[in-house]
Amino acid sequence: MGRPPRHDRDRLLDAAVDLACEDGPAAVTVAAVARAAGAPSGSVYHRFPSAAALLAALWLRTLERFQDGFVAAASGEPAEEAVAAAARHVVAWSRAHPREAQVLFYGPRAFGRSSWPAAEADRFDTGNRRVRTALTGLAARLGRPDEVDRIVLATVDVPYGLVGRHLRAGTPIPASAEDLVADAAAALLQSRRNSDPQTAPQP
Repeated sequence: MGRPPRHDRDRLLDAAVDLACEDGPAAVTVAAVARAAGAPSGSVYHRFPSAAALLAALWLRTLERFQDGFVAAASGEPAEEAVAAAARHVVAWSRAHPREAQVLFYGPRAFGRSSWPAAEADRFDTGNRRVRTALTGLAARLGRPDEVDRIVLATVDVPYGLVGRHLRAGTPIPASAEDLVADAAAALLQSRRNSDPQTAPQP
């Protein structure tokens, strides 16, 4: 059996993550990744045929790692607990993977989304559809198919806002953050039920 390649994709992408976190997405170039990984530029080009392909691979690996756990959480049962679990996942994953969370915080445009190869662009769209399908299904399981935006607010926007505040400030995400976003998610669901004449308490 031959030896594994010294400069494999994950090692090169780990170096790219470090560069993005330390100096921003513009710092992620083929030459910079090669220097950071201690690899010849040819090794980088062997695995990523262009700078756009490198940036796409960096973003997609990070995004898909996050999305796998998020979709699993949002697909759980019972549905009410899945809302809290999805919100908690955003916080817990970001705390466990702070450098990758910083990559996601920059957003795909910062990594040249408009110049990605077609296959990578399709992967990006497929991943986003997978998340949307999970959240649409969650709303349906809650009996609230017309409230997908509320579910997105509870499971994505609120926890992402909390995480983003700490990423911008460079401060650790507090241990209480998962409970905070779960409470906020529950309050968003409950506030809509209380405003529904069919479910609101009667005098």
